[in-house]
Amino acid sequence: MPLPYVLLSAAVSLDGYLDDTGPERLLLSSPADFDRVDEVRASVDAILVGAGTIRADNPRLLVNSAERRAARTAAGKPEYPLKVTVSGSGDLDPGANFWHTGGEKLVYTTDKGAGPAARRLGRTADVVPLGPALDWRALLEHLHDVRGVGRLMVEGGGTVHTQLLQQGLADELQLVLAPLFVGDPAAPRLFGPGAYQGGRLRLLDTRRIEDVVLMRYAPTAPGTGPLPTAADRHWLRTACDLAALCPPSETAFSVGAVVVAADGTELARGHSREGADPVVHAEEAALAKIGPADPRLAGATVYSSLEPCARRASRPAPCARLILRAGVRRVVTAWREPDTFVAAADGTGVLTAAGAQVVVLPELEALAKAPNGHLLG
Repeated sequence: MPLPYVLLSAAVSLDGYLDDTGPERLLLSSPADFDRVDEVRASVDAILVGAGTIRADNPRLLVNSAERRAARTAAGKPEYPLKVTVSGSGDLDPGANFWHTGGEKLVYTTDKGAGPAARRLGRTADVVPLGPALDWRALLEHLHDVRGVGRLMVEGGGTVHTQLLQQGLADELQLVLAPLFVGDPAAPRLFGPGAYQGGRLRLLDTRRIEDVVLMRYAPTAPGTGPLPTAADRHWLRTACDLAALCPPSETAFSVGAVVVAADGTELARGHSREGADPVVHAEEAALAKIGPADPRLAGATVYSSLEPCARRASRPAPCARLILRAGVRRVVTAWREPDTFVAAADGTGVLTAAGAQVVVLPELEALAKAPNGHLLG
């Protein structure tokens, strides 16, 4: 199911703490960075904070700039983004600033917490139970499918950031480093203990903002199961972009492919009819650039804009077989092969019969089809 683009936003001290726990809260961001945050808020469809952040900080979570609010309404959007919080217990203070400023409010909770939340808040907010336990993927699907949220900004707290990143649901981390030391061991940290993705995050951008530094990172490590992660979506978009590089053809699809190791390292990429080979397929081109004995192939994922072929006339081995021979056991694709050139093509069946896992992201199907519009009618 499609999910919103999830952006985690936080500021930390040099010693890794979110803020001071003393009676006077230490503000880590600079005035210019607060304005940047206001700009980001104005660009998203919804802002989410945990119930603990509402209790500790009593935030308003507004777009403060009148010009930015006016630009939102001129674009047909609400003046303020939807404000969202998450509470397993439903124990929420109805007098908090969160409920009495800005636009619409939404609470995600458990079946048990729905009653207390509804009684406390009345008509102040919509209350949505997610079942016996909080389910982040179900929450994001509801935001996307029911509330129309395409971009979600998550401002805290540490538990929320930790869970979203550990579950592979965060598309981007915007981290501001402040030139301060907190030094209080009781102060909250940005991330808690637990299992995170392997490898290194990808640095998207750095920017000096007065005396703080903004760093933007994106996860790179592929998922490991049938549920797609934010990194899976990134790599599949890359494969779809590669398909646009293919020389046009009336007799073959334009396809892009990327092979990514378990730690997020890109091993190779390719596209159909690459170089001087008029019949090479995308997966074939990418795999040919990797040594067959590379131990990383066993844990790698192949991202292909189109389902790997099960049969082909131009070469003895179809791409599904080449993937299996390489030792890869996870494939992510956007589009099942139609009957345009091969009837009843089923590369997915070939792969799954051999024990490989195939994940399809239909939300990227239109992007994968774009370079092939002349073939589809």
